[in-house]
Amino acid sequence: MEPYWELTFDADADGDVDTEQRAQLLSGTERERVTDLLVFAHGWNNEKKDARKLYGRFFGPCQDLAGTDVRLGYVGVLWPAIRFPDEPIPDFDPSAAPVAATPPGEPVLDATTREALDRAFPDHATTLDRIAELLAERSEVPTRVYEFGRHVRELVSLRETHPARHFGQDTGAGEPAMLTDDAVKVCEVFAAARADTGRPLLLSDLRNRLWDGAYELLRQGTYYAMKRRAGAVGQLGLGPAIGLLAADVPRVRVHLIGHSFGGRLVSYALRGMPADVRAVKSVTLLQGAFSHYTFAERLPHDKSRGGALHGMQKRIDGPLVSCYSHHDDALGRMYPLASKLAGDSSSFLNLWERWGAIGYNGVRSVAGTKRIKLGEKVPAKGCVSIDAASVVRRGGPPSGAHSDVCHEELARVVFAAGRIARS
Repeated sequence: MEPYWELTFDADADGDVDTEQRAQLLSGTERERVTDLLVFAHGWNNEKKDARKLYGRFFGPCQDLAGTDVRLGYVGVLWPAIRFPDEPIPDFDPSAAPVAATPPGEPVLDATTREALDRAFPDHATTLDRIAELLAERSEVPTRVYEFGRHVRELVSLRETHPARHFGQDTGAGEPAMLTDDAVKVCEVFAAARADTGRPLLLSDLRNRLWDGAYELLRQGTYYAMKRRAGAVGQLGLGPAIGLLAADVPRVRVHLIGHSFGGRLVSYALRGMPADVRAVKSVTLLQGAFSHYTFAERLPHDKSRGGALHGMQKRIDGPLVSCYSHHDDALGRMYPLASKLAGDSSSFLNLWERWGAIGYNGVRSVAGTKRIKLGEKVPAKGCVSIDAASVVRRGGPPSGAHSDVCHEELARVVFAAGRIARS
């Protein structure tokens, strides 16, 4: 996996990149005579070491897949995300270490989760202290649940002038209903969804079921903040960096890869590039955690609007590929519940159709999109949805197969999309 560079973005999510690393990438790409640069953005990984393991394993077979005239370079994007400790890690066999439910009576917000939240949300110690107290208390009093919901909203809120404030939605403006609706009802819905995934409830009584849902509200609230942050880092940070690279090393071909929220990050980078840059030759999304309508010119439920990135796929001098799997419970169950906007009138019966994820069923409502199976020939242009369920299938609750992306078959998709595979 050489030559390898990293691009690190700070916790403020305003697009600030480590300028020394960026300079090393620009000079190194020229010095090493790289023809094709593979740029990978992780999803919910709170630890840099976990992201590096993901990159190492995914990039492992790449040199053997490359054509004879291809000189590969590798970039790992490191951005401030969070992974709850009970979520599986990419590059890790989830069957090797099953996660046990939190024993009744013990604080739900354990030390490891608290540490991860502290890193992801610096300067929010007081809010997190109270969240931890409420989860440990598990009170039967409804006002405690309402207070909990208020603190979750405080945790993920941004000031009006923050650069990332308006990067949270892919199909419309506004806040998710989970942060604005009746907190008790929201927690009840999340508790039911958790139960459907096979995760055992902590106790059978109503009180613990409600607080089990409250824990899920905290998880989904923080993931919404990461989703918003991914868009900001992509558009304000990675996109401009690609523009600088294209100007300094005009012959290099860039291939963007993103897992989960990292798929959203590399997609928003397209909007952040200078409009005339054509350095990106392919984009491959692995279980993308953003709306399947993001690239739509017109939304099926509102013909007056399009997706946030409609038309941005045309900035790719090659295909935009979404690898998806119906085994992904995180995207198939929780994502639509967490994505529904406040004031939306859609019922739970059609919740998936309106608020579904691109990593669960591919690209939707983009004219000319091709749908193929893994291993079939990848079209040279346009949007492509690839059913990867034959390999993306391992995992248990709460994520299902969401992190099961380290497969040579998926690396081959990147090379086929970029037209750089060995003949």
